[in-house]
Amino acid sequence: MNKLNTAVIGVGYLGKFHAQKYASLPNSNLVAVVDANPENSQAISREHGCEALTDYRELFGRVDAVSIAAPTVYHYQIAKDCLEHGIHVLIEKPITVTVAEADELIELARARGLLIQVGHLERFNAALLALGDRLGAPKFIESHRLAPFNPRANDVNVVLDLMIHDIDIIQNMVGAPVKTIAASGTKVLTHSTDIANARIEFENGCVANVTASRVSLKTERKMRIFQEESCITIDFQNRALKLYSKGEKEMFPGIPEIESEESLFDNNDALKVEIIAFLESIQQGKPTQVTGEDGRRALATAQEISRLMQDL
Repeated sequence: MNKLNTAVIGVGYLGKFHAQKYASLPNSNLVAVVDANPENSQAISREHGCEALTDYRELFGRVDAVSIAAPTVYHYQIAKDCLEHGIHVLIEKPITVTVAEADELIELARARGLLIQVGHLERFNAALLALGDRLGAPKFIESHRLAPFNPRANDVNVVLDLMIHDIDIIQNMVGAPVKTIAASGTKVLTHSTDIANARIEFENGCVANVTASRVSLKTERKMRIFQEESCITIDFQNRALKLYSKGEKEMFPGIPEIESEESLFDNNDALKVEIIAFLESIQQGKPTQVTGEDGRRALATAQEISRLMQDL
């Protein structure tokens, strides 16, 4: 299969890892890395033997696909320009600042026959990928995404920084429209919400209780899914999947015994899997695994949660 000419726009903390993956893949020819800070682009270009640029428009006509890992406020314009010049885009989450911007990008990609993939990385976590047919019809979902403070992503609040991962996964699992949302949160160390909780009720009756914090003393990324006959726990951090289900024996009269099954997974390099999926979608002419519509849906819910907390 022919190689795709690729590039990364924005090679700060996250973008430099995108560049590493593109440079390592057999179906990718990393043409250039782009960053407004020439020291960033030059350092990464030396590492991978590609060109260093400060203006992404110099890529037009030279590449087939790009990762956009610039700050969120620049996602829309960069992606729009790339799509208008025939380039497939992988956009880090959140897809854009506003839902209207996301809608415009989705329509532009559709009209040009191009692909958008949104960088909801946890979709490619080995534990989640292994869920398979264990997932039925969730009735209640509880998630906690906790992290110590890191100044890296403080251009957005904790909902758009961390909680949006779980929002995307949950909405994809439930497969029903959101009915109501209740939310609360507070600022602690930054000028926007640093810890938040949301209760999301879906049209099919499923309820999700979602908590995210970037000011915790520990790191935790867990989700519990309750459905008829079973409960599933996904530990994203440790790549563990646990299934609790009713057994045939009784632990008390009339109360079934609970059987458990646990699977542990090696680190599957979720970012590499994500980029492989993006390139394969382009080469095979199939939809991306996390579409622009998925990114738009997660953004809309995250923004409504932020609005309810008066942090939008």
